[in-house]
Amino acid sequence: MKESLIEFVQQRRYYHNDLNGKQKLLVALHGYGQLGQYFYKKFATIEHNWGILIPEGAHRFYLKGSNGRVGASWMTKEWRIQDIEENNRYLLELISTIKKNYPGIELHLLGFSQGGATAARLYQAAPNLFSKLILWASVFPPDVEQRLFCEGKNLHFVLGKDDPYFTDESREDTIADYRQRGFTTHVFEGIHDLNSTMLQAVLDKF
Repeated sequence: MKESLIEFVQQRRYYHNDLNGKQKLLVALHGYGQLGQYFYKKFATIEHNWGILIPEGAHRFYLKGSNGRVGASWMTKEWRIQDIEENNRYLLELISTIKKNYPGIELHLLGFSQGGATAARLYQAAPNLFSKLILWASVFPPDVEQRLFCEGKNLHFVLGKDDPYFTDESREDTIADYRQRGFTTHVFEGIHDLNSTMLQAVLDKF
């Protein structure tokens, strides 16, 4: 059996608010099993002052069985390297289009859960594009180069104190790992979700 590849034009969808007059744009990457249109609602408290851009992962699937609610993801373990490259190409092209249409807008990047790994890889591909990187409730991907995540950059990691995906031990280990990488860490009273008060506080950090 021989595996071959074919290239073709593909469309991917994304969601955004009115970007006219906005000085700052938050590019936010959703977590596993989320859809962009619903993830967008997490940013309702800031959309009047911020531009919001929510790209959606290309892999959509039924969350339970073969019907009902649908979610999306950025990648799986299958064909992993290629999907990482495709995600970066898609996101960089999208951001390039936004910058052409809205020159001078300041970009901030947020990745939630699985989207955190995708955000870290995107940041690695073009660190100078973004004024700030926020990784939220995500494990830092081991394939990203350490040298790009150093002190002096505006890097933040956020985690809920009661996030069920982290034990007490793994929470402390994860926070320590991010601090070693030069991230400012933030812990809030909450679970595996975006917290609007914490979000605003981190966005206000310089």
